[in-house]
Amino acid sequence: MKLPEKRDLHGTVVAVTGASSGIGLAASRLLVNHGARVVASARRLDRLSALVSELGEDNAVAYQYDVRDRNQAQGLVDKALQAFGRLDSLVASAGFGAYGSIMDHSDDLLEDMITTNIAGTLWPARASVKHFIANGGGDLVVVASVAGLRGGANEAVYASTKFAQVGLAGAMDRELREDGIRVSAICPAGVSTEFALGLGRVAGDSLLDALLQPEDVADAIVTVLEQPRRMRTTLWSMWSMAEQS
Repeated sequence: MKLPEKRDLHGTVVAVTGASSGIGLAASRLLVNHGARVVASARRLDRLSALVSELGEDNAVAYQYDVRDRNQAQGLVDKALQAFGRLDSLVASAGFGAYGSIMDHSDDLLEDMITTNIAGTLWPARASVKHFIANGGGDLVVVASVAGLRGGANEAVYASTKFAQVGLAGAMDRELREDGIRVSAICPAGVSTEFALGLGRVAGDSLLDALLQPEDVADAIVTVLEQPRRMRTTLWSMWSMAEQS
């Protein structure tokens, strides 16, 4: 029996947003474990520095980055080129959410959520895509949510940002395929991370143990990047066995 072919990630360079915690942190670790080199980006430089120390300076570099700021996006690409001489993939995993009705949160919090989740995906994607087109292809993985496939009560604004991410990923797939760029939207249900702590979730809640773990989503990210270049996964949703879909 012929075994499935996998793309070797050794020597490839992946930029990861939101790398200081949760899915972005788990993805950075697993990518290095599979031989990739990582540009780990987030706002919390202390956490990024600890991650680079853990992974090794030959395997990872830190880029302090606020994804809401369009003027910092090109710096992510430049950091990859400066450190490793190339950029092959972007994993856009920065974002945050809050549970509550449409009227429960301040205007400032909702505006920050909209800007972080939507603009914070768009700006690094644009900078990376420009580089990918010039270099004959690449991979863009958008970490969205099942909330972007089926909006639920008490997450209306969060769901709207995730619908935007799924729509952006789908449109980019149809725009960029002929440029050799693969675009995937990874849509997990509840994941046991810092997500919404103090904004609808309580730290230490035993229910979190039954959710997907960040490493589960990281494995999906690595799986789509390891696909042979002849194929692409455009949308992948996943659920814990403890959650009803």
